[in-house]
This record gives sequence, structure tokens and C-alpha cells, in this order.
Amino acid sequence: MSTPHNAAVKGDFAKKVLMPGDPLRAKFIAENYLENAKLVTTVRNMLGYTGTYKGEPVSVMGAGMGMPSMGIYSYELFHEYDVDCIIRIGSAGAMQDSLKLMDVIVAAGACTDSNYAQQFGLPGTFAPIADFELAQRAVQIAAEQNTDIVVGNVLSTDVFYTLDPTVNDKWRRMGVLAVEMECAALYMNAAYAGKKALGLLTVSDHLYTGEELSAEDRQLGFRKMMEIALEI
Repeated sequence: MSTPHNAAVKGDFAKKVLMPGDPLRAKFIAENYLENAKLVTTVRNMLGYTGTYKGEPVSVMGAGMGMPSMGIYSYELFHEYDVDCIIRIGSAGAMQDSLKLMDVIVAAGACTDSNYAQQFGLPGTFAPIADFELAQRAVQIAAEQNTDIVVGNVLSTDVFYTLDPTVNDKWRRMGVLAVEMECAALYMNAAYAGKKALGLLTVSDHLYTGEELSAEDRQLGFRKMMEIALEI
């Protein structure tokens, strides 16, 4: 049966789902990479498709912006649609000097300023991490494709326009590679469901140098990330 946020029925989604934030990026992947892609949901214009890639079933669906949105869609995919693996493919703002534009980050762990974990009632602090096998495979594929890749910790934040001008310096001091807004919720949902998750992020801008990708460069850089995710 469908959910309040997803018009698909059980069986419409493949076991593996790629999740960009932007539903139009999901549409781009379906139209340019998948064979026999079928539109399976359009609720709230959060487009979802299922097709095949090199003969293997793959779905792609938008996740929206922020952990509440990712939390809803990934929860439903894991629990209502029997999805086994979700790979987030998104952008991130770099914090470390060693990172350059269009580097692909494997988010091995996701620090967060969110209260998302409170719902689980844990007697301590949960550390959201990626599935190791997915992360390892992503590194191998990136090497085969000659794509620069970095593995490490990212920050999943609830606040895009922060009023604290020192906050980035504090996370940077702890070695956090970059900031984004969804991985922590995805990793917690995967852990709770006993499923697999991975965040692949393309550096679209640098918080300290002020550099940012042009629209054309974003397209090229994001294609590299998409192709790694599809090959996993």
C-alpha cells in the first residue's frame, strides 16, 4: 500500500535506492542512466523512479532538504517498501584546506547538531556511521574511474543560516571534512531498520576559500558521484 508521502505500492521500488536531495536530479538520473525507467511516485513532486542499470534493478528518488525530510522518505523506503540500501548523493560545503571543488566525499560518519536521535531513547550519544562495505566499494570504484575521493567525518546540520559565526571553526578544528544536511538521519534510520546506507557528497563550494562550482561544473562533478553510486 502507499503512504501519505509516497504513491508507490510495495514492489515498485528496487532494493537499492539512490537519493539526491533535488527531485529533478532524480529525474535526470532516471532519464540519462536507467533503462526502462518508470515513474512510481509524484506525491509533493518528490519524484521517484525505478529502472535498471546494467541489468540490475535500481530506484532513484528525491529526499528533499534537511533531516526531517530525509527521515520521512528513508524511513518509509526501509520499512514500508522493503528497500535494503539507500545511497544519498548530494552536495557539501568543504571545511578543510585539503579539499578542493568536485572532490567526492565518502561520509564515513555524520556528526550532527540535530536532536533526531532523541526518539530512540538511547542512554548515551549515538554515532551515525555509513555501511562499511558500501563505503569500501565506493572507494574502489572511484579509483577505477580516476575520481578524487576523500573518506571521513561530515557534519549534518539543521541550520543553513547560522547566527553563530564561530560554529564552522569549531567543527573544522575537530577534523570534520564538510557540512551537509541529511546523512545523520539516514544513517540512524538505517541502523534502526537493520539496513545499509551511504552518503556520497560532491564538494560544491568551500566555506573558507569562497570558491564554488559553476552550474556547468556542478553537472560534471555530480555525474561522477552519480556514476560511483550506480556502480556500487
